Amino acid sequence: MNILVTGCAGFIGFHLCLDLISKEKVSLFGIDNLNSYYDIKLKQDRLKILKKKSNNFLFKKIDLINFDKLERFFKKNKFDIVINLAAQAGVRYSLSNPDSYFKSNILGFYNIIELSKKYKIKHFIYASSSSVYGEQKKFPLKEQFDTDKPISFYGATKKSNEILAHSYSKNFKLKTTGIRFFTVYGPYGRPDMALFKFTQKILSSKSIELYNYGKMFRDFTYIDDAIRGINIIIRNTKVKKSRFDIFNIASSKPQTLKKFISIIERNLKIKIKYKLLPLQKGDVVKTHASIKKLKGFRPKISIEKGISNFINWYRLYYKIK
Repeated sequence: MNILVTGCAGFIGFHLCLDLISKEKVSLFGIDNLNSYYDIKLKQDRLKILKKKSNNFLFKKIDLINFDKLERFFKKNKFDIVINLAAQAGVRYSLSNPDSYFKSNILGFYNIIELSKKYKIKHFIYASSSSVYGEQKKFPLKEQFDTDKPISFYGATKKSNEILAHSYSKNFKLKTTGIRFFTVYGPYGRPDMALFKFTQKILSSKSIELYNYGKMFRDFTYIDDAIRGINIIIRNTKVKKSRFDIFNIASSKPQTLKKFISIIERNLKIKIKYKLLPLQKGDVVKTHASIKKLKGFRPKISIEKGISNFINWYRLYYKIK
């Protein structure tokens, strides 16, 4: 089975490739544009690990907005499954830099799904986001809820991906599955995410910023659990009556920001200094997903274990005692 993972040098893409490399009968291909949204060295180090793990991994530096280069890669390599994890990430950054989100998340998405249709891919899997839910009052969040009012531009681009995927499934019989990820964290995580930023600032004796005066709830999802969920979806490649589907991947155990911080404090053995700030534009107060729809998906890693794993990795990676 030939699998293409876009965004393979990104956080989730790297961990997925690391998992797929170990599987028999999988030929793995990865593409990434290696942009400078965050530390390129972190992306390059992820790639080095993948290349060392297996000779059965082919990487090509390609930007999804380059249709011609992308099509040449499709022509040269016959893919069975395409997993699109390449995107411009970050809710807050989308408020000040919408252009990069339009290019990567809308134009880039169109290019990859159009080529998946053209080259008769068996299953097109793509990353959506909990951001599509916007400001909801009813919890847990279920896949059938109305998602027509995302409040960030990032969320709007992810909603557009789901709509495009639906039209391709309906009109061209392309099997598509969207994954609404909920705050995925873990080793080799993104530096713009809360756990990474908090750890970095605390170890540098800097204060952290808590929005909505710290009254936030997040459905944190450990990376290994997210990968388990993706694998269930990959195994469901056989075409059934409905070619279009969407699933939440989360822990379904929302945590208060204060508890999240207290676990970091215990692991670092440092008292955290923080500033309380109002809710930022584009942010929601709470996320809490229902995960009943994805049959067989059972998260295993507790928030305590997940944070401990991340901090141990962080100390090792940045050589901090």
